[in-house]
Parts: sequence; structure tokens; C-alpha cells
Amino acid sequence: MIQGIETILLLFLANIFMITAWYAHLKMEQFEWFQKWPLLLVIAASWGIAFFEYSLQVPANKIGFEGNGGPFNLMQLKVIQEVITLIVFILFSVIAFQMQLKWNHIVAGVFLILAVYFVFGFK
Repeated sequence: MIQGIETILLLFLANIFMITAWYAHLKMEQFEWFQKWPLLLVIAASWGIAFFEYSLQVPANKIGFEGNGGPFNLMQLKVIQEVITLIVFILFSVIAFQMQLKWNHIVAGVFLILAVYFVFGFK
């Protein structure tokens, strides 16, 4: 049980860094000083942020994987990861970009929840 909670918490933290590495530069374009950055510097900064994502993601998978004594098989780990990514991305897009959720976003979320059900429900 503890390993499952640790895995999920680490995955949430990893995804905060991942979403930041992938999308924060789009928000930063509003700053004049950032607009002057060359693309290679933006990529390097994103990689620097992604380092922390990997530093959390790899231990999360090691802790959570059943082959290492964790509670999740490989497919379950991946589906958990995708659901967490969606949750973090929705929060990021709503908070940082003031995007509004639409009905099709909700439907996509429901399908991901169904994916979790099918991955965990049938063994």
C-alpha cells in the first residue's frame, strides 16, 4: 500500500516538472526578455527542468513496479501515468493559460478513467 502511494506521489511531482518543461516556454513568450532567447537555450532550459522529472519518474516506476516488489504491473503504471499527466495538464492549462474546460475534455477524461478501470479490473 505504501509503495503504491509513494509511486503515485512521485508521479504527480514528476508530471509537474514534465508539463513545466514541455509547456512553460509558451507562457514565457509574453515576456520580452524571454522572446530574445534562442531556441537552443529554450531547449536546454526545458531539458534542465526535465532532469527533475526523470529524477522522480524513474524512482516512481522502480518503486511501483511489481517486478521490484511494487503493487503495479507495467500496463497499470503506464495508465496511472497518463491519468496523472492529464490531471496535471488540465490544472496547468486552466491556471497558467486560463483555458476553459469543454464537454469534449470531460468526455476524454471519462475515457481515461474507463482505461484505468479496464487495466485494473480485468486480470
